[in-house]
Amino acid sequence: MSKVALVTGGSRGIGAAISVALKNAGYTVAANYAGNDEAAAKFTAETGIKTYKWSVADYDACAAGIATVEAELGPVAVLVNNAGITRDAMFHKMTPGQWKEVMDTNLTGLFNMTHPVWTGMRDRKFGRVINISSINGQKGQAGQANYSAAKAGDLGFTKALAQEGARAGITVNAICPGYIGTEMVRAIDEKVLNERIIPQIPVGRLGEPEEIARCVVFLAADDAGFITGATISANGGQFFV
Repeated sequence: MSKVALVTGGSRGIGAAISVALKNAGYTVAANYAGNDEAAAKFTAETGIKTYKWSVADYDACAAGIATVEAELGPVAVLVNNAGITRDAMFHKMTPGQWKEVMDTNLTGLFNMTHPVWTGMRDRKFGRVINISSINGQKGQAGQANYSAAKAGDLGFTKALAQEGARAGITVNAICPGYIGTEMVRAIDEKVLNERIIPQIPVGRLGEPEEIARCVVFLAADDAGFITGATISANGGQFFV
């Protein structure tokens, strides 16, 4: 029986690439999504990967959703915390609502998703938790005080939880993508993309979602058990830690 992998935000963008890559690597994949029913239905039709709808910002919804996934597919062995949102604004214009929305999804969402699967992973003496952070959680970004703070928090969460999970066979790692050629990034004005963003990337191009997905598959593997508390920076050389 193949291991079950649960990917949040798993039906679009980087999450969709991660879901497909894990399926191709032999996992039984469940893709969580928050609201786009049409995109989720299309994704399932094209890939055969089951999708499950709930908000990672709601702890009770996460617990119930995970229980449904485990009842239908089996215990979650690999959790990929990929779901994320932006509510960008310069700080002097940022509202408490914009701050809270991003924190609830991008940081508290990691607690909400990981907490319900943690005991089962400890009992089974195996687990893989992979958190998708961001280059902007490492270096910061103007207009993204909320997003950068949440994504930096993801890295602290990763390092602390890695120490708790190590003796139980659970690894906890993070990936920090740079600018990836998702639908959202490619929607940026072409002039801005070509004159301001891509010139900052030493490899001279955007990353591809599949390149982030390959990092996830590597960290999820049974034989990646000696790697925990680590951060993989996949940003084309744009920023070094």
